[in-house]
Amino acid sequence: YEVGPGGPGATVRVLERPGSGPARLGRGGVHHVAFRTPDDEEHALWREKIQAMGLGVTPQIDRFYFRSIYFREPGGVLFEIATDGPGFAADEDPNHLGERLSLPPFLEDHREEIESRLTPV
Repeated sequence: YEVGPGGPGATVRVLERPGSGPARLGRGGVHHVAFRTPDDEEHALWREKIQAMGLGVTPQIDRFYFRSIYFREPGGVLFEIATDGPGFAADEDPNHLGERLSLPPFLEDHREEIESRLTPV
């Protein structure tokens, strides 16, 4: 599949391996593959296309920094399509992105636990 005009991440190759069984989570495995789309309008078009293919797809989920839909390809790998916006500057100055851990509001109550598991850089 061609998903963009050349460069890294523009081509996705899906290999069929009959008899290999469905995807399984575990060390060295892929949890999910994420793709981007510029806006809600294109996001809705992708959701319609996925539904038309008979694949189960989630409603649009607000992740605060972006909105996502999720579906599994026939081998079981979870795919995500996320909007570009509103973006990571939604709650901090773009000149200071990455200086501290930013969390979406729905994870803010878990900040202490999340930070305790991170290694300082």
